[in-house]
Amino acid sequence: MKTSIVLCTMSVLAAAALTKQRFVTAAGAVPAAGAYCPGVANANYDAGEQAGLDTHGIIVVEAGAAVTAGDAVQCDASGRAITLAAGASLARALDAATAAGDLIRVKL
Repeated sequence: MKTSIVLCTMSVLAAAALTKQRFVTAAGAVPAAGAYCPGVANANYDAGEQAGLDTHGIIVVEAGAAVTAGDAVQCDASGRAITLAAGASLARALDAATAAGDLIRVKL
């Protein structure tokens, strides 16, 4: 079982439905691929709710593809972690993912 060590959480107004364990923009939106995101949703939220984003620590996130432990990660267009290609580096993978949907720990 993977667990998080959350050091800091911020709140944003959810501009859309947000999914737990996925990256979220500062505007409370699902990000475009490669966008900067200050944190990861700590629960599922409906649009219009105050959403908690974990911003610092070791956080469990959903992978969007295979990821190697130690890789820098960015977000895909669903807010899932993928290996950094051309976007903003958001975190460092502490675990490997073999496929989309795997849960991995990242260091924010």
